Amino acid sequence: MAILLSSANKSVITRWESLLGGQYPLEQATLLRELKSRCTEKRFDLILLHRPLVDMDAFSELRRAAPLSKFFLLSDQPNEDEGIAFLKLGIVGYGNTYISQVRLVEAVRVILGGAVWLGQKVIQQLILESYSKAKEKVAPESAQRLAGLTPAEHKVSELVAQGQSNLEIAFNLNITERTVKAHLTSIYEKTKTGSRLSLALLINRG
Repeated sequence: MAILLSSANKSVITRWESLLGGQYPLEQATLLRELKSRCTEKRFDLILLHRPLVDMDAFSELRRAAPLSKFFLLSDQPNEDEGIAFLKLGIVGYGNTYISQVRLVEAVRVILGGAVWLGQKVIQQLILESYSKAKEKVAPESAQRLAGLTPAEHKVSELVAQGQSNLEIAFNLNITERTVKAHLTSIYEKTKTGSRLSLALLINRG
């Protein structure tokens, strides 16, 4: 389980090392050309990539050089547009450079487990984007997975797919936020989605 820490800022690498130290074998690269070379020579399970080190073209080259590696992009000032732009290029994680130890360890665990780690705002924007492109008809497979939902759960699901937060859903349906969360737990289990984004994509993309 090899992890590569890549940043031109050595204090950032030192911080990441201290947060992850002892849990995984860690290597580092401080220059873009060094990073490209390392990606070509060896397969890394995960690459923590500091945003100032790459632009979108450089990242695309890295992806071609290391198609089997997972990239976790960390930005000093993360924002939804940047996260989505790089997500479309192939990152599987996006967060703040100065993420806390608990969240960094959790993010690495989630990504290495095969899932995607994104901030809530990025997820909400992806949901809204998928909603704007939604088809009028729901595919048979999607309809089957949604068939077991109660009328209340259907309403909650539809509002999630429109990009509404739990608080907005609670207000619009005149229920408590706690009830919304309970519905979502049941919905995730019945539809085998497991997350807000997966549920929204199931509904919006059919």
